[in-house]
Amino acid sequence: MGERRWVHLEEPLELESGTRLPDVRLAYQTWGSPNASGTNAVLVLHALTGDAHVTGPVGPGHLSPGWWEGVVGPGLALDTDRYYVVAPNVLGGCQGSTGPSSTAPDGRPWGSRFPRITLRDTVRAEEHLAAELGIDTWAAVIGGSMGGMRALEWAITHPERVRGALILACPAATTAWQIAWAAPQLRAIRVDPYWAGGDYHDTGRAPVDGLGVARRIAHVTYRGAEEIDTRFGRDAQGDEDPAEGGRYAVESYLDHQAGKLVGRFDAASYVLLTEAMNGHDVGRGRGGVPAALARMPERTIVAGVTSDHLYPLTQQDEIARQLPAPGRARVIDSPHGHDGFLIATDQVSALVKELLEGY
Repeated sequence: MGERRWVHLEEPLELESGTRLPDVRLAYQTWGSPNASGTNAVLVLHALTGDAHVTGPVGPGHLSPGWWEGVVGPGLALDTDRYYVVAPNVLGGCQGSTGPSSTAPDGRPWGSRFPRITLRDTVRAEEHLAAELGIDTWAAVIGGSMGGMRALEWAITHPERVRGALILACPAATTAWQIAWAAPQLRAIRVDPYWAGGDYHDTGRAPVDGLGVARRIAHVTYRGAEEIDTRFGRDAQGDEDPAEGGRYAVESYLDHQAGKLVGRFDAASYVLLTEAMNGHDVGRGRGGVPAALARMPERTIVAGVTSDHLYPLTQQDEIARQLPAPGRARVIDSPHGHDGFLIATDQVSALVKELLEGY
């Protein structure tokens, strides 16, 4: 368990746009085992630059350790001795699932020919994964950030198949503020001379500078102002002198974050998935957000991070107040900004245990 595997869709995937996407593969990992009654499967959905590797060490196909260590595993909150945990790499991604960097049926990379997708399309692809694994009903769907958006879509699209949901650090519909932060990231990638209109995968070059700038911008939105100020202050980086063109320590930190991402992520997937997040709106075509959220399971927990200025806690409150069992959003008290849902594992674990209690 925990090894990366693939499901291959036998028929083209019909997208919301009407486009039929052929030869789709989804990469996924599982931990634990399904029980005889088929009632213990939990779907865990990753954020924008995440992948299916929720827990476990670096290894073949996994350039980074698991992104939710301490939450998922034997004896942990999402106990793999009790639950069958399934984590797919999102459609359009670049960690094993079909995306712009994948080979199209004509033998060339998809590149700019890869169709635009919505988060509802990613759910449709994951329906095929569930069928392949013999899962009719999820005990819970769990996700944060883009994963939270996908979890909302799963529960609203298939209320009869989702018994519980944990929605972390995301809105019911992407706001102008969030689209505005995404805009310079997308622009940075597209003005990189090696972007080549999205058709760079077989050129031997990639728009890594543009992707690096995008990551620097994004990372600032993912962290808390107080944390950054406390951690770095106005310190110079080592013996560099900012007055002479050297870097501040915080600039070096952002350079490091950019370098890590460009070594493991594809710029075209970044653009594709960011645009899908921009289009996120659970109320679209469903009579508005309140009507859509009325389809959520009664056993739903929504939580946000106190210092999250990208997806502020007020947005999780708006979701929580419109659920079938309305209430207030739970609070993850963390100075780490949006990334708090990944870092404050003790608090997230308590929410997971509460959601699954009595199952």
